[in-house]
Amino acid sequence: MRTLDDIDVEGRRVFVRVDFNVPLDADRQVTDDARIRAALPTLNRLRDAGCSLVLAAHLGRPKGVDPAFSLRPAADRLAELTGWDVILAPGVVGEQVEAFAHNLEPGDVLMLENVRFEPGETKNDPDLAAAYGRLAEAFVDDAFGVAHRAHASNVGIVKHLSPSAAGLLLEREVATITGILSDPPRPLVAIVGGAKVGDKIGVLDTFLSVADAVLIGGAMCFPFFRAQGHEVGASLCSDDDLEPARRVLADARQRGSRLLLPVDLVLGDRFAAEAERRPLDGIDVPEGWMGLDVGPRTAEAYALEIEAAGSVFWNGPMGAFELESFAAGTRAVAEAVAACPGTTVVGGGDSAAALKAFGLEDRVTHLSTGGGATLELVEGRILPGVEALST
Repeated sequence: MRTLDDIDVEGRRVFVRVDFNVPLDADRQVTDDARIRAALPTLNRLRDAGCSLVLAAHLGRPKGVDPAFSLRPAADRLAELTGWDVILAPGVVGEQVEAFAHNLEPGDVLMLENVRFEPGETKNDPDLAAAYGRLAEAFVDDAFGVAHRAHASNVGIVKHLSPSAAGLLLEREVATITGILSDPPRPLVAIVGGAKVGDKIGVLDTFLSVADAVLIGGAMCFPFFRAQGHEVGASLCSDDDLEPARRVLADARQRGSRLLLPVDLVLGDRFAAEAERRPLDGIDVPEGWMGLDVGPRTAEAYALEIEAAGSVFWNGPMGAFELESFAAGTRAVAEAVAACPGTTVVGGGDSAAALKAFGLEDRVTHLSTGGGATLELVEGRILPGVEALST
């Protein structure tokens, strides 16, 4: 994969694909600017090289042009963080946008409107990719969060702009995640939580072959329990996840892998902040109750595994951490990961949200900005956004 060290963009107008898909509140204010801040090293390096910047990003999944999905809040937040005059273009492509781009001076920053306002973006439309190409003289991709998608602004555009390379964030994401799989400091402990076994079967397969221990938490554990003959009550447990759980259990036995499941739980009578809370010293969930967190014995055992690790990969919470009554298990794991002296890599999504909620986001080696991209890279899949910069 080409990186900034491989190309010369000094003084050029550069199309930079960034990931500014950030959460907004009811007043359309950015509530978490981590992805914007993550792009700053690349943007600063390019501006220091005398480049003018054309930034492209998406926000949500709009159906056509929709002011509710405008990138204005992201542009404003970038300006606040940097002190730059960030110009928001009147659209995504077209003659007026081209005029804005071609009039940029060194150091100027133009942000295009939400690229998903264009229906051809997610279809990797060649005409749209060519239109992007007319806006700049070089291409830098720093949007790891969409690297697993073949879209016009991260894949199709490469045919129309040269040189092209990965930005510092994309380079670091790929190097860190592949590195923890290929040559991790031992022991390697993988923590996999969340909801569906089927969605993370590839991740589990990978870590059963490379990790020294795999710790399972969250609703992910209930298909395993049910496959072992335990009662799961009203816990989240899809029939579709039973066969993948059986396969993982069988694979772990065959490999002799250490696959750890919870030994105790915290139950609720419903998924709600005001739910009745009930500790369970065991794993058979009574009818009418649902498992919403791992219990204290599990949290302690998992924390000891993490404490002794040379490297840790964590993706997925241990329970419904967004409900204070059921946050203890995820908090214990987050604190253990933050305190681990080894290399700690945390996947995006809910794991990142948990770290932020507990004020620990700055205490890990690498906090990925990707969700699906992180998982697909762990699974060993080829990411289109990375492949486009490798040929």
